[in-house]
Amino acid sequence: MPTALIVGASRTIGLGLTAELLRRGWDAVGTVRGPRRTALHDLAGRSDGRLTVEELEMTDAASRAALHRRLTGRTLDLLLVSAAITNGDQPIGDVDEQTFTRVMTTNAYAPMRVVETLLPLVSPAGTVGVLSSSQGSLTLNTNGGHEVYRASKSALNQLMRSFAARHAGDPRPLLLINPGWVRTDLGGPGAVLTVDQSATGVIDTVLAQHGKPGLQFLDHRGQTVPW
Repeated sequence: MPTALIVGASRTIGLGLTAELLRRGWDAVGTVRGPRRTALHDLAGRSDGRLTVEELEMTDAASRAALHRRLTGRTLDLLLVSAAITNGDQPIGDVDEQTFTRVMTTNAYAPMRVVETLLPLVSPAGTVGVLSSSQGSLTLNTNGGHEVYRASKSALNQLMRSFAARHAGDPRPLLLINPGWVRTDLGGPGAVLTVDQSATGVIDTVLAQHGKPGLQFLDHRGQTVPW
């Protein structure tokens, strides 16, 4: 069976992505931040051994390295990073430096460090995907709002473009994916998509890019998002 590693799989979209891959016959490894039991552990208990749970604090270098060591010997067909935080809808003048640093580290720096650390485990025929957001698009930012979150996703997109440039010629597809406006704590109750609807679209999009090297910024419908 193909194997996926989903980083940030304990809840909402990450959990939905993991469940969707299991439904499609994949084996999966999902990460949680600590030892506390989560819905991912419950899903693993129903998976007939096809889902394993690993701990990862992706902002911590030692934790990233430890996960790499534990997974050495396994080949990943998909590395999918799904983790983000927000500080709410505040203008930059109201955001303290500590909050700014925490959002940027969690949403941009840490996901790319995960990709750098775990890329050697991904099959040459595999795929690397990171969940971004349409709010990271400079072109689409016509209304402002959520300034630090937007900036963190723009930074993620820029870092992924640099990563792709450094890995020119690599056969693995590199994907930035906008999961859509989803009913989560981040998306709010007025969002148009359920977690299951978003997860289905994201996995459809990821699998459709198999064998297509290079970087793309796509949404959950497989459509290109402007940079």
